[in-house]
Amino acid sequence: MESLFRAWKTSRMAYLKFFENYSLEQLNRIPDGFSNNLIWNIGHIIATQHKLIYIGSELEGHIPDQIFNSYQSGTRPSAAVSQQEADLLKRLLLDQIEPTIRDFNNKKFVTYQKRTTGTGFHLTSIYDAFEWNNFHEGLHLGYMMSIREFISLD
Repeated sequence: MESLFRAWKTSRMAYLKFFENYSLEQLNRIPDGFSNNLIWNIGHIIATQHKLIYIGSELEGHIPDQIFNSYQSGTRPSAAVSQQEADLLKRLLLDQIEPTIRDFNNKKFVTYQKRTTGTGFHLTSIYDAFEWNNFHEGLHLGYMMSIREFISLD
C-alpha cells in the first residue's frame, strides 16, 4: 500500500502545480472542443476519491457535500468557480491524503460495495478502489495536459 499512497501523493502534487501556474480565469476557461476545464478536473478527482474510497466503504469522508455534488461523475462546469471555492479545492487536494491513509491504517475500511466502473474496472475491495483511484487521477491529469495546451494558446 505504501507505493499506492506514494503514487497518490505524487499525483496530487502534480495537480497542485496547476494552481501555481494558472490564473483563476485560466483554470475556469473551457477551450473549444472540451466539455470541462482545469478546475473541474481537480474537483472531479477529489469527488471521485471520496466516492471510491469512502462511499464505497459506507463511511463518512473528508469533503463537503457541496464539493461532492458539484464534481461527481456526470457533472459539468455550470458557472465559473469563485476564488473561495478554488482555495477550498486546493486545500482538499492535500488535506484528503493523511486522514485517508490514517483511516486505512486504523482499519476503518471494513466492507466494500462491489461495483464495476463506467470503464469496466471491477472493484471488489478497498485495495481495488485505491488502485483505480490512482489510475483515474492519471487519466484526468492527461486531460488537463491537453486542456492546458489550449489555455496557453490564448
